[in-house]
Amino acid sequence: MLSPLPVGSHSRNNMADRSPSPSITDTIGNTPLVELKRAVRILGLRGRLLAKLEYFNPGFSKKDRIALEMIREARRDGSLRPGQTVVELTSGNTGTGLAIVCRALGHPFVAVMSRGNTPERARMMRALGAEVVLVDQAPGSPPNQVSGKDLALVDQRTGQLVRERRAFRANQFELAANALAHERFTGPELWKQSGGCIDVFVDFVGSGGSFSGVTRYLRGRNAEIRAYIVEPAGAAVLAGKPVERSNHQLQGGGYSLPDLPLADRSLVSGYLQVTDDEAVAASRLLAAEEGIFGGFSSGANLAAAIQLLRKQEQEATIAFLVCDSGLKYLSTPLYPAV
Repeated sequence: MLSPLPVGSHSRNNMADRSPSPSITDTIGNTPLVELKRAVRILGLRGRLLAKLEYFNPGFSKKDRIALEMIREARRDGSLRPGQTVVELTSGNTGTGLAIVCRALGHPFVAVMSRGNTPERARMMRALGAEVVLVDQAPGSPPNQVSGKDLALVDQRTGQLVRERRAFRANQFELAANALAHERFTGPELWKQSGGCIDVFVDFVGSGGSFSGVTRYLRGRNAEIRAYIVEPAGAAVLAGKPVERSNHQLQGGGYSLPDLPLADRSLVSGYLQVTDDEAVAASRLLAAEEGIFGGFSSGANLAAAIQLLRKQEQEATIAFLVCDSGLKYLSTPLYPAV
């Protein structure tokens, strides 16, 4: 197994070093951590909230990290040949990261995405040099709300393209490099930036990579740290609840998939559910009061952290990821038009 790079160099140069980066991939990682003092005061909470701004990555999301690590590992172990095409299903963020990384490293990239995801994501990937294949939603699925059935259709089309193109599949739901990216870099960054003062980590689960990777590192530093999985209300299958509302608005996760190989259940301290309205309200609070412009999953993470500070984790220091930028959701009701 490869040794981790020093904190502050996922590949990114230290910010004190003003020399040019040799590649866009060298700007991935080392994202800022912000304490949400205004939100805590406004809501009358006891405790601390620490938000790691993953939209500072070049593709505006945490998925840039896993894109780089999956491609880097595959090139090192020989499963990805020089110049070989890369294919992967995406809700938009992993695809954006892969578009950036593959272009920089000389691999054609094909992103396969449901039409239920926001159109600005497809436009961004195309601008970054990717070929984007859009898959129709399952009958009855509303726009901007991707269910497990929609994802299954995307997965089927992805498999076809991998066979047709003789491509490498950067399977974010199965490749260990997904979780390793967060164990090697995101977790150490959180620990260092917080001065080791973290009691709780909460994470809205898509593939499970960030939850497991970050938690595994933090637990290695302090075995008492609690970690909570966040899911949409009505689609909390990891918590063992029946699926009552698969067509929620929380893009990037909550696909009602009970089997997520990268989600290490042994690390879970508890499960939390967040409604669409709670996630939207928290996202808007982040933007209006803290100047942090995040998407649905960022709001879900904050809403879950607020639940904990109001109940079983009063006075704790809770860390979470602001997974991506609100700019990717301007066609949704998350941020209403003026």
